[in-house]
Amino acid sequence: MRVDLDDEGVTPASLPRFQRAVIQSRRLSRLTYLTGAAGVIGLVVSLFVDLFSPNSLWTAVLTNSAASLLVLAAALQSAQVVSQWRARVIAPPVPVRDDGDAVVNGDEQGWYDRLLGRIGGAGTSMVGQVGLPVFWLAGWALLSLISIGLIWNLTLAGSNVGLLGNVTGGLLLLMCFALLVLERQLANETEASWPEAVQLAQLTRVAIGTLLVAAFCLFFSSFDRVWPARLAVLIGLLPGLVAAELVIRALLSIFSPRNEQLEPRLIASSFVAGLLRWPPRPLLALQTELHNRFGIDLRQIWAFTYMRRAFLPVLAVILGLGWLLSGVHEIPMQGRGIYERFGKPVEILQPGLHAGLPWPFGTVLAVENGVVHELATSVSEGAAAEQTLDPAEGPPPAVANRLWDATHINDKSQVIASGSGDKQSFQIVNMDVRFVYRIGLTDEAALAATYNSADIPSLIRSTASRILVHDFASRTLDELLGEQRNDLAADIGDAVQRDLKKLNSGVEILATVVESIHPPAGAANAYHAVQAAQISAQALIARERGAAADQANLAQLHASMAGDQAAANSREVMATAQGADLRFGAEQQAYAKAGQAFLLEQYLSQLTAGLLHAKLLVLDHRLGGTSAPTIDLRSFTLPVDPATSSQSAEQPSAE
Repeated sequence: MRVDLDDEGVTPASLPRFQRAVIQSRRLSRLTYLTGAAGVIGLVVSLFVDLFSPNSLWTAVLTNSAASLLVLAAALQSAQVVSQWRARVIAPPVPVRDDGDAVVNGDEQGWYDRLLGRIGGAGTSMVGQVGLPVFWLAGWALLSLISIGLIWNLTLAGSNVGLLGNVTGGLLLLMCFALLVLERQLANETEASWPEAVQLAQLTRVAIGTLLVAAFCLFFSSFDRVWPARLAVLIGLLPGLVAAELVIRALLSIFSPRNEQLEPRLIASSFVAGLLRWPPRPLLALQTELHNRFGIDLRQIWAFTYMRRAFLPVLAVILGLGWLLSGVHEIPMQGRGIYERFGKPVEILQPGLHAGLPWPFGTVLAVENGVVHELATSVSEGAAAEQTLDPAEGPPPAVANRLWDATHINDKSQVIASGSGDKQSFQIVNMDVRFVYRIGLTDEAALAATYNSADIPSLIRSTASRILVHDFASRTLDELLGEQRNDLAADIGDAVQRDLKKLNSGVEILATVVESIHPPAGAANAYHAVQAAQISAQALIARERGAAADQANLAQLHASMAGDQAAANSREVMATAQGADLRFGAEQQAYAKAGQAFLLEQYLSQLTAGLLHAKLLVLDHRLGGTSAPTIDLRSFTLPVDPATSSQSAEQPSAE
């Protein structure tokens, strides 16, 4: 109910909600500050945690909890605006008159000041018409919505939060208890004394639910549990939906300007939060919302009343018809069906429509009808992944590489016999053997394939592996590579078919294909290594032979040079000796003939040869006349330079 101040028949002071407006406004102000501060602190802590540990459970828990508190703070602030309006109606503020000379005449202002004044006046007018609390409500709700969107990640892994998680969970439970007390107080308020208490209690339940789930996620979080992290992210949907609804309501309130003469309504009311009740009655909430907003009372419409009364009988009839129709079965063209009546197979159903007892008294098990399958004896782990088709005109795919130096996903290693001389050994080869099979077309084969085999591909693969081990144990590599593959495939297929028939599997082997038989792919690298080793050995031998020839030629050269030098030295020594012999004979003959004259001559010649390069100083007492000869010893100071000394000696000076 809204109050018009122009209506003189209504006295606001007589209404309970106006009488308690001051108390309610103060209480809402304190609650707004508390919840808003808690929400902002939670967002700041979540931001710091995300910087050091991104994509963790703490980020989701703290952000969703803070978002729910911010949504509650926005709702409390919106309700405070309504209470303040009522308080102003009871006790209007006294206008203060300003008689100062601060007002400037408009004629004295410039164009820039007038432009700013017009812009400020337009903004103030718009805020006054819409209401500043609407912008606050939209801002807080939008902040909560953006925060939840930033941490949305359903791929979070489990983590162990330890003691800190338990302490934080306990604090969240304490906050839940405090909010529960607030919710009970708001729920006990009557509509006459506080009309907005019901909507605030509903929004408080949103915060309680979010904090409670976040606390349990911290308690049960561990490395081997994934659901606590996923649940901590999913619980953000609850405050996120409420925040989105508040943003929409704030935007729509722009089209309904405020009127200070009419009592404002609470904008922060949520239909999503109104669904949090027990027992849940979404249709009742929708009916109440339509009646309050648009004045439409669905209870007065006969069609809806009839639908409500006939809902349960009609639902029972539909469920009964659906249960009876469960006995009608459709068998496709490529399939068959085994009809079981009370768990016992009765007949084989061919393609078409068939009627029987409804479930669970009569069931039909699907069986293939002539569908052909291809099975490889060995499939690697990566082969199970779905592969995209390669273009027809593009490069060939990697699986088309049939070279034996490449590893194929369907190759199976097999041990075969080997002989080297009189010694027996074994070898390993890789082979790709595939079987084309289908379930037999007879009814007996269909029953056997359904009830005797839980996994037909595994049965064929295990049987084929056993046959291949037994068959190839007595074959050598030359026999496998030289023998006709058709005969080899026929032998393997017949052996596998006999074993499957003994097991009464109901499987029919249509063809056996031996795609390839080759040594293991690792042998290719070993073979290449052997070739490289042979080439390296041959190159090393040739290099060493060249080095040996080089050393031999060098030794021969040195030996030849040494021989030639020795021969030359010997010839020179012989010539010197012969010359000395001839000189000695000549001197002996000259001495015999000349005697002392020859000796004197030899002495003088030897003296001449010895003094040829010598520097002489001749002293004679007859050279100075009356004065005796004098030697200047000043040139013989240590260290003595022989050249300098000799030069000084050639120029004597007399004192």
